[in-house]
Amino acid sequence: MSPAVKLFAGFLYPDEDTFSSALDRLQALWGDVQHISSTFSFEHTDYYAQISPHLLRRFASFCGLRHAGKLSRWKQQAIETERQSGTPRRINIDPGYIDGARVVLASTKDHAHRIYLRDGIYAEVTLRFRQGGWLPFDYTFPDFRSGAYDAFLGLVREDWKKERREGQI
Repeated sequence: MSPAVKLFAGFLYPDEDTFSSALDRLQALWGDVQHISSTFSFEHTDYYAQISPHLLRRFASFCGLRHAGKLSRWKQQAIETERQSGTPRRINIDPGYIDGARVVLASTKDHAHRIYLRDGIYAEVTLRFRQGGWLPFDYTFPDFRSGAYDAFLGLVREDWKKERREGQI
């Protein structure tokens, strides 16, 4: 049995309609949203310029605990949701999970610090929780490294702790 984790997703998008549409599709697959983060301006890379030159970043967590072994399936569903947003895609969606010790993100891109899961999907431990806060690695994305998302990620971690105590999986 794989560990129980909190599913969340990060979104990069140009406008609220695009975000809302994608979130609706994911709720149909993953269930109710538990929390939505505030909106951040995303200016850390031009890698996603094909989506829009000006992007917004937001996160959503989903109710309940899940099995960590489903990360590759969540990424495949996110990719399909991106495809449904238009050609070229109008949104980037990165699902991941949080537990008491880490933030793990799914990716389709291989790199030395990523572990292959299946079906072209890799996993990356992006942050670790230690001594009361989130700590980056040398490869952690600059926006995650900045600490701007720590409050939201901490809220999701607290949900994980509470739901584990209540035995919600």
